[in-house]
Amino acid sequence: MIYAELRVTAVADVTPAMRRITLSGEGLADFVPLAPDQQIKLFFARDGGVPRVPPPPADGDVATWYQRYLAIPEPERPWMRTYSVRHHRPGRREIDVDFALHGPGGGEGPASRWAFTARPGAVVGLVGPAASTLRRADAPDWRLFAGDETALPAIGALVESLEPGARALVFAEVAGPGEEQGWTSAGLVETHWLHRGPVAPGRSTALVDALRAAPFPSGEVFAWVAGEASAVRAVRRHLVNERGIDKRQVAFTGYWRLRLAQDDAPTAEDAADRTEALADLAEAQARQGA
Repeated sequence: MIYAELRVTAVADVTPAMRRITLSGEGLADFVPLAPDQQIKLFFARDGGVPRVPPPPADGDVATWYQRYLAIPEPERPWMRTYSVRHHRPGRREIDVDFALHGPGGGEGPASRWAFTARPGAVVGLVGPAASTLRRADAPDWRLFAGDETALPAIGALVESLEPGARALVFAEVAGPGEEQGWTSAGLVETHWLHRGPVAPGRSTALVDALRAAPFPSGEVFAWVAGEASAVRAVRRHLVNERGIDKRQVAFTGYWRLRLAQDDAPTAEDAADRTEALADLAEAQARQGA
């Protein structure tokens, strides 16, 4: 895990509501990628300057580091948000991060607002990367990637990392046709774009409805699900309880919560999800190492 101060070097729109920000800095010389779905913490100064961030823990004690972050007086404490690395170019010490723009002006979220106005030269802090939920050993017969637009950066990286001939189904919920993205992959990828139309993000059942109706290939599957937390829970329950998929073969992460920000305390459901996800991952890793 590293800390780096990075500067914006390029801004481009992937779709009308998805903006790609290229970040660069010498601190990325020590950035070691862990997996295609790796996550990072980004820090945004409230005054638009350089964020004040405690150095990352040398002993890996993230909890103590987080308490040091919270001890910074609120007017000086930078906003912290979690994002996926869409592309990493180590030779150029660059990463791309895709930001979903939540409404006019970027919406209410500080990171989305920052991305809406970001220009080359703007500074952010980075801590990461975080551990991956991707299962590596015992390659499945096929893979399932499912999520809303906030999961698209990780899904795109996962799809593009597939080995030649690997089969994958993608179910991606977006607002409409204009938010669909294109990916290049060596794998055999079948993508189902689900348009929620005028329904607000986090209130649609399009994702779980489509999965319930979909015929699945035979064989062992590894499923990766991310997006709004309650939708992720519904998809996971369907996969485990209705489809009979081994829960250790379902990696799931709530990227955001309806009516709650990342700064808000975790709910009891959030805590239970986190505990179960870590337990499933540990069990899967133990089984693979046996």
